[in-house]
Amino acid sequence: MTAPGRGRPTAVKIIIAGGFGAGKTTLVGAISEIPPVTTEAVMTAASLGHDDATLVPDKGSTTVAMDFGRITLYQDLVLYLFGTPGQKRFWFMWDELCRGAIGAVVIADTRRLADCFGAIDFFDNRRLPYVIAVNHFEGAAKYHLEDVREALAVSRGVPMINADVRSRASAKEILVAVTEHALAQRTGGRR
Repeated sequence: MTAPGRGRPTAVKIIIAGGFGAGKTTLVGAISEIPPVTTEAVMTAASLGHDDATLVPDKGSTTVAMDFGRITLYQDLVLYLFGTPGQKRFWFMWDELCRGAIGAVVIADTRRLADCFGAIDFFDNRRLPYVIAVNHFEGAAKYHLEDVREALAVSRGVPMINADVRSRASAKEILVAVTEHALAQRTGGRR
């Protein structure tokens, strides 16, 4: 990957992960400059016992394969966004979705932080740079980022940011953070 501002456009792949109902599809939809491709399926009685919708009672659909969007971050840097399904039963797809990715975003819902552990372990084990975006939901308790970091047991080398994934500006901040973090990891911290 070349640095922005040096030649022809560079296309990179970013993974958007997190637990069920954390905001992955919402983030892709908020920032994509093309109509996002989603694989949403209506939640039926068959999902009972598999998907805990207690904290997201208005959720009527779920991603069953991936979400896809595109954003031109800089004049010569295009990000292709791939949102993963959040439930464990779909994790078998993650290796394929992550092939070729330069970085990932883990969206954290503080009401259900344990839902992040699978994604964090996945990216740590594959040494894929990631950032954690703490998505703030109305009515949910607010925590300091360092308290969330401690609860998730992630190193200080993992960037964490507060987010509202419904906001295009917030989504862009997240994507800039993961792109810069991935670039820094590839260059050994030099830029």
